[in-house]
Amino acid sequence: MTDAPVPQDVPPDDSHDDVMAALTGFVRAARWFGGKGRPFAVTRTRRLGSLATRDPDRREPVIVIDLATLVYSDDEGGEEYYQLPLALYSESQSHLEHAHLGQWDDAEHGAVHVYDALHDRDAMGLLLEAFAHPPEGGTLTFHRLPGHDLDLDTHSTLLTGEQSNSSVAFGEDSLLKVFRKVTPGRNPDITVHEVLTRAESEHVAALYGWMESVSLVEGEVLHLAMLQQFLRTASDGWELALASIRNLFAEGDLHAAEVGGDFAAEAARLGEALREVHDALAEHFPTYVRTAEELADLSAGMHSRLDAAIEIVPELAEHAARLRAIFDRVAGLAEVRVQQIHADLHLGQTLRTVKGWKIVDFEGEPAKPLADRVLPDSPWRDVAGMLRSFDYAPRVVERTFADAEPIGIDQRAFRAHEWSSRNRNAFLAAYAERPLTPDEDALLAAYVADKAVYEAVYEARNRPAWVSIPLAALAELGDA
Repeated sequence: MTDAPVPQDVPPDDSHDDVMAALTGFVRAARWFGGKGRPFAVTRTRRLGSLATRDPDRREPVIVIDLATLVYSDDEGGEEYYQLPLALYSESQSHLEHAHLGQWDDAEHGAVHVYDALHDRDAMGLLLEAFAHPPEGGTLTFHRLPGHDLDLDTHSTLLTGEQSNSSVAFGEDSLLKVFRKVTPGRNPDITVHEVLTRAESEHVAALYGWMESVSLVEGEVLHLAMLQQFLRTASDGWELALASIRNLFAEGDLHAAEVGGDFAAEAARLGEALREVHDALAEHFPTYVRTAEELADLSAGMHSRLDAAIEIVPELAEHAARLRAIFDRVAGLAEVRVQQIHADLHLGQTLRTVKGWKIVDFEGEPAKPLADRVLPDSPWRDVAGMLRSFDYAPRVVERTFADAEPIGIDQRAFRAHEWSSRNRNAFLAAYAERPLTPDEDALLAAYVADKAVYEAVYEARNRPAWVSIPLAALAELGDA
C-alpha cells in the first residue's frame, strides 16, 4: 500500500474561489452534512477517480469522485473530508436542475455543468456497471463478493431517509450506500459486513461489494461506498416499536401484554438475533481480555463524562452519587472479555423482514474517530444501547400524545413504563438465555447509565424539551 498514488488537487482552470463557494453551499445544505451550525468552508478538492460510459454512441455523463476538504473556523476548528460524486455534462440537463451545483471549468474535462451524481440515473447506472464489470486501471477499485448477479437493467432511486450517508436503491435488487463523511482507513461497516456475509449470517443484509480509492489519503486507503442486498420487505424497527406503543395508548383498559400490537415477541426475536451476531463476530474477529487496570480506566472515563455532562446538564448532579456508585462497580471487576461489536446499536439500526430481524450500519458512532470506532468492546454495550432504545420509544410517543391530548397524562406515563419494562425484559432474557452474573449485571448497568448520560447531553444541545427522558431513566436506574 505504500506505493499507492496520492490523489492530486484538481482545481478548475479559473474561478477557483467561486467553485469552492459553490461546493461549500452545497455541503452546508445537504442532509448528510454532520457539522450543521458550525462555520466552515470547502478549501480544496482532490480527484479520487472517474468513470466514463462504455457506450460508443454516448460520451456523457462522466462521473468524477472528488474529495472535499472542509476547514472549520470556530474555536474547535479542525478539518474533515467529504466525498462528492459528481456527474459532468457539457450541456445543461433540465431534468437534473434540482441537483445542479453550478457550471465551471474542470481541469480534466473543460467547461461542464456539474450535478450531484446520486440524483442522476445515467450516472448511477455507470456506477452499478462498474461493480458488475470492474474497469481496469484507474484509481478506483471495485471489489465483488461471489454469489449474486447484479440486475443491470433496473433504474436507481435516491432514498431520502438517510442522515449521515446517501443510499441509492437499484430496483429491488441492490442498495448502494455512499459514505459522505470519509475517514482515512477501512470502514467497519464494510469489514464487518464482509465477514458476516462470508459467514452466511441471517441477520445482516448480504454485502455484494464495495468501492475504494487506490490513492492514499493520510497514508490510508479510503472506503467510499458499499453495495449490498436490498431488503424488499424490511420495516424500520423504531417505527414498528412506535406503532406498537400507539396501539397500546389507544386501548383504554388493556395492558401491554393484552393488546394486538404487543411487541414483546419481536423484542425477544431481536435479542436472539443480536446474540447470534455477537457469536459470529466473536468467531471471526479477534477477542481480548480487558484487564482490571483497563476496567479501572473504563470506569474513570465514565466518571469523566459524567463530570463534563453536569456542566452542560446541571440536573444530572442530583443523580451523580448513585451513578458514581454504578461506575465504581466496573473498577472492581477482575476482567472482561471484549470483541468486535456494533457499537452504536438502537432500534433505528434494525430492520424487520419476513425472514426475521436484520441489523444494519456497523460504522459505530459517527462522531468518534475511526481509530476509536474499530476498538473491541464488550457486547453488553450493544445490549445497553438496545435497552435504552426500548425505554426511549414509549417516552417519545408519550410526549406526542401529551401535546395532542393533555388529559390522561398519568395513565400514559404508567403505560409507557409498562411497555418499556416488558420489552426490555423480553429482549434481555432472549439475548442472555440465563440469569446474568453479578459481573455482567454491573457492566450492563454502567453501560446503560453511561449511555443515558450521553443522551442527556445530546438532548440538552439539540432538543431541550426532551432532556427529561434520559433524566427519568437515570433516576429509575439509581433507585433500582
